Amino acid sequence: MDANPVTLGAYWRLVRDNRNFRRIWAAQVVSEIGDWFYSLAIYSLLLELTGRAEAVGIAVVLQVLPQTLVGPAAGVINDRVSRKRVMIAADLARMVIVAGMLLARSQSTVWLVYPLLLLETVGAAFFEPARSAVLPNITPAGALIAANTLSSTTWSLNLAIGATLGGVVAAVLGRDAVFALNTLSFLASAVLIAGMRFEEPHTRGKAPFRARELADFTPFLEGLRYIRRDPSLFATVFVKAGVGLMGSNNVILPILGQREFAVHAAGIDAGRAGMLGMSVLMGSRGVGALLGPLMAARWGGSNRRRLRLGILAGFLLAAIGYVSLGEAPRLWLACLAVVLSHMGGSTNWVFSTTLLQLDTEDRFRGRVFSADLGLCLLTISASSYAAGLAIDHGTTARVASIWTGIGMLLPALGWGLALRALRFRE
Repeated sequence: MDANPVTLGAYWRLVRDNRNFRRIWAAQVVSEIGDWFYSLAIYSLLLELTGRAEAVGIAVVLQVLPQTLVGPAAGVINDRVSRKRVMIAADLARMVIVAGMLLARSQSTVWLVYPLLLLETVGAAFFEPARSAVLPNITPAGALIAANTLSSTTWSLNLAIGATLGGVVAAVLGRDAVFALNTLSFLASAVLIAGMRFEEPHTRGKAPFRARELADFTPFLEGLRYIRRDPSLFATVFVKAGVGLMGSNNVILPILGQREFAVHAAGIDAGRAGMLGMSVLMGSRGVGALLGPLMAARWGGSNRRRLRLGILAGFLLAAIGYVSLGEAPRLWLACLAVVLSHMGGSTNWVFSTTLLQLDTEDRFRGRVFSADLGLCLLTISASSYAAGLAIDHGTTARVASIWTGIGMLLPALGWGLALRALRFRE
């Protein structure tokens, strides 16, 4: 397959000419900016009311681990019913759940954060695989790398904007305003997706879904067999699990921002200075995640060999970045290290997603992307909780960052071995 490099014009044409993609992309913009406002407010709230890094680690686990546990059911449902309807239902449910965060206002009510985070995560477990599975139905195969790159860079830009402005909004208007904005963002997303019109071949000729089908593990096992019999697909579905080892950043960056890189200014108290430090570091994560795919997609295009080599380079860049973060003496150097590491991680996300979309039949996409996301979130939750626990027991955030970088060499090695095996098969 030709490299088919992606130009800036390709992104513009995709948004201008493809109404369905334009609507799902706009839904992503509004909901993700709200999500990053919201996440920063949650982490700040927990640190303020509990004083423990472990509380943030638990919050991250609740934001990701349930998606692994619900993933098998979500994958089966996404391969049985309209994925558009799944996305709308998930958005409306999360709108109600996030509104409940307004009740968590003191130490006596902070416990509400945890069950609400869990419920919101269950909604995301249904939404995200549906969105990934829908893209090949609304986008030509040759434009998939552009669609995935634009989606990833949009996520990254939303992170940079949401994390940076989220600290400012929370500091000026308060957390309640942040929670209210995120509630409205889910409503806007549901409205935009409701206006999409496209075919869903996986629903043709199938009887209405019955709840008892959730007790039938045959479709789930069929999906596992489908993944296992293709060595390339099997290896690629684990790429995001390797990226998930960087999930410790969800604890490391807020702690570094609050304790070592607080941004002090006139009229800003220590708590708000720490929140601004978090914003700058998390915003740098967004900048890196934005730049990585934009630069790499021009080289990788739709060429499977280049996409696979790019994934290996991405793991190595992430390793270098997090080791460097642990040694950074100044905020600007810390930001640069975060940018570099997340350039690698986001490139791997886009390249692995494109490979899975190119190599997976439509009727299996829901299950494949649920497995892909579930494995990733499992490693994110494990690494986040481990980082929070280690910091509470005396490990510095800097040391945790260095170990994160060293840990990224493991998926780099595993992917390198997979590439060697695939080369001999092809």
